[in-house]
Order: sequence, then C-alpha cells, then structure tokens
Amino acid sequence: MIITRYDSGIVFSDFCAEWSELLAESDANQIFLTCEWLSAWWDVFQPGPLCVLVLRDSDTGRWMGIAPWFIQTDQSGQRVIYTVGCEDVTDYLDIVIRRGSEDQVLADLADWLADHADEFDRAELCNIPEGSPVLAKLPALIEPVGFSAAVEVADVCPLVVLPEQFEDYFMLLDKKDRHELRRKMRRAAGTYDWYIVGPEHDLAAELPVFMSLMAASAPSKAEFLQNPLHRAFFESLIPRMAQCGWLQLAFLTVKGEPAAAYLSFVYSNRLLIYNSGLNPAVQGTTSPGIVLMSHLIEHAIRERRTVVDFLRGNESYKYDMGGRDTQIFSLLIDKRSEG
Repeated sequence: MIITRYDSGIVFSDFCAEWSELLAESDANQIFLTCEWLSAWWDVFQPGPLCVLVLRDSDTGRWMGIAPWFIQTDQSGQRVIYTVGCEDVTDYLDIVIRRGSEDQVLADLADWLADHADEFDRAELCNIPEGSPVLAKLPALIEPVGFSAAVEVADVCPLVVLPEQFEDYFMLLDKKDRHELRRKMRRAAGTYDWYIVGPEHDLAAELPVFMSLMAASAPSKAEFLQNPLHRAFFESLIPRMAQCGWLQLAFLTVKGEPAAAYLSFVYSNRLLIYNSGLNPAVQGTTSPGIVLMSHLIEHAIRERRTVVDFLRGNESYKYDMGGRDTQIFSLLIDKRSEG
C-alpha cells in the first residue's frame, strides 16, 4: 500500500467523498469519524501539527485506511500522537479500515510508526470501541518493531438495543424502572409539549436556547460552555450536522417555557444522545428530562432505529432508561527502552 501523509485540514474537505466511501465500508463507521465531524473539530482546536495518514491500494489507488492523527507537545515536552477529536467532545474514535483489509493496513501503520519514530515520543489513541480490530491486532504488530503497548479501559457507553414496539421497550427495564417511568409519564400527562427541531423551526434561534438549558443543568456544563473553544465547536458542529441530516435537537416545554432538551444525532440508523439541558426552575416533580427521553425512544422505535446509544458516561438516568454498558479503551504506545 501507499501511505500519504496530510498536514493540512484541507484533507477533510478535498477528499470527503473518498473518506465517506471508506468509512461506510469500515467497522469504525461512526459519526465522530466523518470528515464533517473531524473538520469541525480541527477548525476550532488545532492543538498541534496534523498527521493524517491515508493508505491507498498501490494498484488501484482505492482508499483502504485512514489514521486521522495529530502530534501535540505535552507539558513535559514529549511529542504525543493523538487521534483528531481526542477526547472531551468526541465519544468514539478509531483507525478507519476497509473491512477485510485490517491485517495489511495495521501492519503498514506499524511499519510507518517504526520508520518515523524520531518524530514522536509516544502515542495515546483514545476512545476506541470494544471489538475494534485496532485493539485486537495493533499491539502485537508494533511490539516487534520497537514499541510497547497497553490497553486501558477509558469509559463506558451505555446503550439500548431497540425492539420493534414501544411496549416491548418497557419490558427491557427492570420492574422498578418500568414502574417509575410509567408513573412519571402519567404524572406529566397534559402538562407539556415536546418537539424535534425541523425545517419549520429556526435552528439559529433554537441553538442558544439549548446552550442556556445545558449551562443551567449542571455547574460542570456551565463551566464547559465558558470555554470559548467549546462554544465555538458547538456553534460550528451543529449546523454542519443539520446540513448532513444527522442532527436531532429536541425540546420539552411547560406552559411554553423550555424545560428540557436533548442534542442527539442520527447516524447509521442509531440514535446517539450527545448532550442535554434542564431548566431547574421548571423541573419540579414532572421529570421533564426523563419524559422527553421516553418520547425520543418511542420516536426512534417508530423510525425503525436499531439502537439508542447514550455515549460516554455512567449517569444513572442512562441505566434507568435501560442502558447496558459497552466499553471504550485507550491504546497507549511507548518506545521500548533499549537494553
């Protein structure tokens, strides 16, 4: 294979068609690895020189793999390879490999790391999903060429595999959670409205409402949005996701006042619950966040979605709504000490 290194964000725009075709034929097909997502991240953050490696078939030129990396110098002066998007605002990351070509692509990447070992000190590849061939194969390939590798659990991503009917969803919950959800839905009945932002709405007006709810819901989220880079990322990302048809922004209102909101994405027929907001002044006993989530799950079932993925974090509501843990991992690569 031929490996081409790109050090400019133009790779995300000029080759988006090739990137998207390869991603669709990869087990790493996640919204967080689309050229649209990664370009939004790179445009805002750019923490170090870009190092995107594209592996092409030497005969046909067909794209076979992408390692979307950058190199950042840390506080100790070490040069570290990270995946673009790593790690706070991006839930799943990986090396994109055409299905069936994993062994060759990873072997060639191991050789590239060995050939360019003078350009970095270590690599920290974050948020790799369980089951990724990168976790299963890359450590054994890099150890003979001068590296050591460690795989560490980074976080959990609870998800629900959806049934065909909403009533069957309730049967996925344990008895206590099933009773609580039905009770909350009955108590809230008739007190609220909810909607998903669509073409009839003004996304530019809805986005600040969501951010206000997000900031009001928890001090940690308010602090997150006080970082101008985080806010700029949201403001760049959300319109791009809407343009691609992947955005699902939903609100629940009580007497016309926003009470709860979920920023989600629909990709590869999965609903990804990315972030949320709550109005503490309205929350009261009506549990607007849970009520809205139940409607979103029902809507996902009607739309024949296969999975609701709550993404990173072990917040209790995810398990109350039937979430079951999957894991994401970090792959840590160091140069092996000589002697």
